[in-house]
Amino acid sequence: MLQNVVAVLLDGVHPFELGVVCEVFGLDRSDEGLPVYDFAVASAEGPRLTTHAGFSVHTEHGLERLESADLITVPAGQSYLERSYPPELLDALRRAVDRGARVLSVCSGVFVLGAAGLLDGRRCTVHWRHAEELARRHPRAVVEPDVLYVDEDPVITSAGTAAGIDACLHIVRKEQGSEVANAIARRMVVPPHRDGGQAQYIERPLPRSHCDTVGETLAWMERHLDREVTVDQLAARAHMSPRTYARRFQQETGTTPYRWLLRQRVLLAQRLLESTDETVDAIAGRTGFGNAAALRHQFVRSLGTTPNAYRRTFRGPEVAA
Repeated sequence: MLQNVVAVLLDGVHPFELGVVCEVFGLDRSDEGLPVYDFAVASAEGPRLTTHAGFSVHTEHGLERLESADLITVPAGQSYLERSYPPELLDALRRAVDRGARVLSVCSGVFVLGAAGLLDGRRCTVHWRHAEELARRHPRAVVEPDVLYVDEDPVITSAGTAAGIDACLHIVRKEQGSEVANAIARRMVVPPHRDGGQAQYIERPLPRSHCDTVGETLAWMERHLDREVTVDQLAARAHMSPRTYARRFQQETGTTPYRWLLRQRVLLAQRLLESTDETVDAIAGRTGFGNAAALRHQFVRSLGTTPNAYRRTFRGPEVAA
């Protein structure tokens, strides 16, 4: 159960990355029926720290606050690539993972996790500018330089800036369901979900035209997730050749039409499992998977759990399959 969340800071912390964590986990949204987290900011280097923007932050908590946390976040900071880290911080992170807590890095905070040995044998990511250095410094880590975030539970790593928002919302969605994550996203005025495998850098070599044909087909697919569709059909709707459409789609979304459609179908299935009593077979039909077996296969691939287990997690064991 996600309840106790800590952001642990080092000198030179980046205010935006710290703010991301504070915004998702540190605000009281109980007026909208949303969870209230036991959130704190803790320092690994004394009560007063500087930020890379030139102002200081002060916190009353030290590393002892990490001992009870369900989630420990490590925001990015200035010179995190070059500096060393307090051994007691690295010990605290290792103990947290050993007892079952999660750790999340935002951008260069991943170098702290690497120094603690938490990346060894795990997939991870960071801002594309730092990926080569991360791989050089931690050769046992499997660095994926072109994705938004990587969930290697209990270690979650994210790329620069806004990807930290995506990773935080991913954790909320994973623990407390899509309705909670979507409601927090609405309050933040950000997209409710971006797939972790989406590219960090989406190329836009040409300016958008007034007629956003790829956007129009995205909206059409969202309205018709139950339909079988091919790239040829989408390209025809966009008045493009299939090759041009596929290229433009990749440039504007950072993924392929197939992967985009598959992810939207899984997201819809999650929402229906959380909020309705429809059978898994019925949900499979509404989401375009056709049958329960196909839905189960994609659900396990995407989320590591079955539809029935997912429903029990968010609605209780008494809910019918």
